[in-house]
Amino acid sequence: MTASMTAFSRQEAVYDWGTISWEIRSVNQRYLEPHFRLPEQFRELEFSFRDVLRKKLNRGKVECQLRFYAEDTAAKGLNINADNAQALANAVNELGTWFDGIKTPSPLQILQWPGILSDDSADADEMKKAVVALFHKALEEMIQVRQREGEQLDAIIIDRLDAIDAIVADVKAKLPTIIAAQKQNLQDKLEAAKVDLDPMRVEAEIVMLAQKADVAEEVDRLATHTKEVRRQLNEKGPIGRRLDFLMQELNREANTLSSKSIVVETTNSAVELKVLIEQMREQIQNIE
Repeated sequence: MTASMTAFSRQEAVYDWGTISWEIRSVNQRYLEPHFRLPEQFRELEFSFRDVLRKKLNRGKVECQLRFYAEDTAAKGLNINADNAQALANAVNELGTWFDGIKTPSPLQILQWPGILSDDSADADEMKKAVVALFHKALEEMIQVRQREGEQLDAIIIDRLDAIDAIVADVKAKLPTIIAAQKQNLQDKLEAAKVDLDPMRVEAEIVMLAQKADVAEEVDRLATHTKEVRRQLNEKGPIGRRLDFLMQELNREANTLSSKSIVVETTNSAVELKVLIEQMREQIQNIE
């Protein structure tokens, strides 16, 4: 499936410990060029993120930004377990009935007792897992966007290919008539000039004219290249570079057709071919 290199995705998730959001932007680039902007506490994850990108994407400049907004957990991060505190108080009171002179523990001593104080602040591993999961979600969304835009590029390119095939078929159909008309035109000019020329020389001139006007080879190669472009559009994986090469080949044949043209019809066809090929080439710059 054809994939565009241009896409954008954004994903956000809210937790007790804060809010995280990923933004991933992708534009056309000859190679895969990832860039990351991460908060310091998640910097160690960058290598694994780059590895994921290399497995999922082949080309494009990809900018990935993670934003993290932490909740204020300073006041609510530490909680007293009321049941355990009551049990500890009961135990201290009961000991007081058994032994004289037992001092009541200080609040700090009570808080240090196991099970009295619990920390509800965010766990670092939990936060990192959430960041990783959201990254995968944002990346998958971006890949889907690239594929949807790739389908649109497919449609544009196929439309231009259909137009090129129609022009090529028209030139091919008119070619015998063009050559015959040019031969007759040359003979008429010679007769009108009443020039007594060697028949062999006249025949040689006609042959040379026919060779110059014969663009059958270029027309056949144009048709072959358009077939290959269609085949590439159905291939899996990155196809942008191959399509770009095929655009160069198509343009080369259109230029040759133009240079060999001896009638207005062929010249106009060559110009129209160049326009269509350039339109395709501009779109192909965005294909992965």
